[in-house]
Amino acid sequence: MLLKVHTFSRKVFSSLLHCPGLGVTCLGMGKSLIQQLPCRNFHVSCQRCTMMPSWVIDRYGKNDVLRFTNNMMFPLINFPNEVIIKVHAASLNPIDVNMRSGYGAAAIRMKRDPLHITSTGSEFPLTLGRDVSGVVMECGLDVKYFRPGDEVWAAVPPWKQGTLSEFVLASGNEISKKPRCLSHTQAASLPYAGLTAWSAIRHAGGLNQDNCSNKRVLIFGAAGGVGTFAIQLMKAWGAHVTAVCSQDASELVKRLGADDVIDYKSGSVEEQLKTLPLFDFILDNVGGSTEKWAPDFLKKWSGATYVSLITPFLVNMDRLGVADGMLRTGMTFGSKTFKHLCKGVHYRWAFFAPSGPYLDEIADLVDAGKIHPVIDQVFSFSDVPKAFQKMEEGHARGKTLQTEGILTVILEGFSTNTYAGSAQLTAEQSVDVKTDGVSSRIQTTDILQYDCIFFLLLFPAFMLNWAISSA
Repeated sequence: MLLKVHTFSRKVFSSLLHCPGLGVTCLGMGKSLIQQLPCRNFHVSCQRCTMMPSWVIDRYGKNDVLRFTNNMMFPLINFPNEVIIKVHAASLNPIDVNMRSGYGAAAIRMKRDPLHITSTGSEFPLTLGRDVSGVVMECGLDVKYFRPGDEVWAAVPPWKQGTLSEFVLASGNEISKKPRCLSHTQAASLPYAGLTAWSAIRHAGGLNQDNCSNKRVLIFGAAGGVGTFAIQLMKAWGAHVTAVCSQDASELVKRLGADDVIDYKSGSVEEQLKTLPLFDFILDNVGGSTEKWAPDFLKKWSGATYVSLITPFLVNMDRLGVADGMLRTGMTFGSKTFKHLCKGVHYRWAFFAPSGPYLDEIADLVDAGKIHPVIDQVFSFSDVPKAFQKMEEGHARGKTLQTEGILTVILEGFSTNTYAGSAQLTAEQSVDVKTDGVSSRIQTTDILQYDCIFFLLLFPAFMLNWAISSA
């Protein structure tokens, strides 16, 4: 779901450094981390520069916990690799609906501060929303690839404050230059779903543009956000794609490039797949009983891989606690991996992984016309609760059957007529920045950190499970 916000200008962060109410520590940190721009002209029409409009939750629950506020604290750059982005468009994903209800709270709190796991409720007020497309406003000293005024897109990880705000803070390694051929509205529909699919296909599945040609690929939940992206990516890399979706979505997936379409409503998917050749790669966005029989349709002892995006990792930690949840997850993953390996196929789990360099590659594919955004519906910023309701209804159907369509919400109409205290856009507002001499981006990501943490969490449990099985 996409959320679009009209652009406003304000004296960002530099104004904060000169506010008399700020402490000396904050003043010193700001001077050491924020780049001094040689040429800049901000016109300010709002004096309240320390606050911003935002949609937040103060507790977990249903749609009634969503609250609009004009008094959300303006994000501050705490590390030299961070940037502040002025949000032009944002989108909702099923993870946002789940997080609103408390899904993954234990694991996300641990990720925010692994050495000091905080108590329940310390994350509030919490801003949801993962996808963003906007303009860079401020950069930390170590950010060399971006400059204020650059149009960027990103998927902010769940352990950070989300994008349903006027401004959002992100790492320089999490953002990328927005595809030139897309508007902010179109761009905001892709990052989270795209990076999730990219992680599953390239990182977990081991497929890329060099080894994917003529591979047979099966995608469950092909009409969802991840599925529609995966179809286009696989076709761009030369694979043969079989998509599983409903009859209503068959035309969509065919337009995106699917070679074969299986309607799960017309009969048993398992029986229909028996009429087709075996596959080299299966991407499962559905889970449930599908996992019990789907790997049987992979080519045995050929390196074929089954990748599932439906895992018990966060659920176990919510239900059993951090330690017991990790142990249970490790044992589950280890036993399933070993069982499928004995059958001659690889079994993997995949997770969203924030990565600016991966978004760079996706942007190249978008500009080349090989990947297109799929937008279902547009909402105004004032209708964020309606957008959540729409996403929740669609996600519920996806849980029982398969997710049909990407529910995209555009947030627009973000004006002072609707919300008091917001800045007004005038013809005098501008950002004039010299961009000569911008250095190349260092291709480092948070994925290595993400994988190392996940490996360290699950490896002891896996070894314990292996020892018990061998005894």
